[in-house]
Amino acid sequence: MRILVTGSNGLLGRAVSRLLSTSGHNVVPLLRQGRPGGRGLRWDPDRGQIESTQLHNFDAVIHLAGENIAGRWSEEKKRRIRDSRVKATRTLCQALARRPTPPRVLVAASGVNYYGDRGEELLTEDSPPGEGFLPEVCVQWEAATQPAVEAGIRVVNLRFGMVLSTEGGALPKMLRPFRFGLGGPFGSGRQFMSWITLDDAVSIIRFAVEDEALQGPVNAVSPNPVPNREFARTLGAVLHRPALLPFPGFAARAVLGEMAEELLLSSIRAAPRRLEDAGYEFKWPDLRNALEAVLTREENV
Repeated sequence: MRILVTGSNGLLGRAVSRLLSTSGHNVVPLLRQGRPGGRGLRWDPDRGQIESTQLHNFDAVIHLAGENIAGRWSEEKKRRIRDSRVKATRTLCQALARRPTPPRVLVAASGVNYYGDRGEELLTEDSPPGEGFLPEVCVQWEAATQPAVEAGIRVVNLRFGMVLSTEGGALPKMLRPFRFGLGGPFGSGRQFMSWITLDDAVSIIRFAVEDEALQGPVNAVSPNPVPNREFARTLGAVLHRPALLPFPGFAARAVLGEMAEELLLSSIRAAPRRLEDAGYEFKWPDLRNALEAVLTREENV
């Protein structure tokens, strides 16, 4: 297949491009206007500009582009987070819809932050959205794919949990204090974390491209979400370090503000119901085995 990938320089984009290329697919990156060198097509998502004629003859599109949500959220940072997802997705989908022969499938990133802080409630793809900045962004992000849906493209909105990888994302930031024996849970530690290994995340993307029955929102998470205190305890055990020093909620809020509230202290217990119903088999469903595999890979690099 000929597959267009946005966000190809990010953690997921790099990994899925490698996987698909080694599987024999022709992977073409869609790159931001003005970024230097390399093969690929160009667009300017900040200005909502893309030339639809360059989107000719693609079988599938994988849309992973978006501003990194890490860091303290100023109003400008929040605008970039929203626009890089909502505006960019709408721009891409409108361009795809204008093609005489659009791609058969669009796999578009979203997040389990769609559900917001929900305590111990088990959340499936049929659960309603929560309240807050990130749930609002996710709702608008997924709605921005509607032009593609109306054009007859099969759209899969993958709601990713925290991706476990030492190549990027949240895990490398956690490892340093844990390796010095200074790790522990955030806040109360009771909040649920929905996670997925990078291996499973990219396999799920390929699965979504290939499974013609899969469409709509899909929770791209392990079937075993865990409370934050269990995550901390397990990471400490894998590293052979204690995990006894909690990072108080008030300190997290003081340092990171709204981001801490919605990312570190919120509880999201999401279940991959539609993936399981579709027959996807997780490589790493168990947290300890997953962390051991991820960290062993780092040691062998």
